[in-house]
Amino acid sequence: MMEKNKINITAAILVFLMITTLLVVWPLKQNNPFFQSANQAPVRVGLPAPDFTFPGLDGRLVSLSDNRGKVVLVNIWATWCPPCVEEMPSMQKLYQKLKDENFEILAVSIDSKGAKVVAPFMKKYKLTFPALIDSMGTIKRIYKTTGVPESYIIDKDGILAKKVIGPIDWSQPDVLRLFRDMIQKPQAS
Repeated sequence: MMEKNKINITAAILVFLMITTLLVVWPLKQNNPFFQSANQAPVRVGLPAPDFTFPGLDGRLVSLSDNRGKVVLVNIWATWCPPCVEEMPSMQKLYQKLKDENFEILAVSIDSKGAKVVAPFMKKYKLTFPALIDSMGTIKRIYKTTGVPESYIIDKDGILAKKVIGPIDWSQPDVLRLFRDMIQKPQAS
């Protein structure tokens, strides 16, 4: 009889722990972007680009949605990535040509050391476009990236127009023409 009571108590404790775990984990899962991004639809051309918010080098928070009405180049990169370093000067050239139009670059760094390494990098290469800091790498889950650099061209309505995996020369005439055409196109909404 004593043995049966021990088994019943153990079973009751296990059931209690399982229910408690579910009650704790379920609300966390519902409110945590890490879990939510796993359930998001894949990032695809023609669909709304997922919003994000990260601090800039000046500490102010910047969201993709803050730039609605502009064509946005979201570039996910890191200072330790040679192909990222390779494409940065051409991104600066693109930015210089289009910064006074309805255009923005949001260069989201996934460097774990954050602004400590990004700020000197931006200064060394004389880069003036906005660099955002994502030292936790959240953007990788949101956009389901496979590496760096990965870039996303987002139209004025917040729709993903093009995904670019790997480095490219952003200062090429055909690339500039693509952005100018998108900038001149009227916003749908």
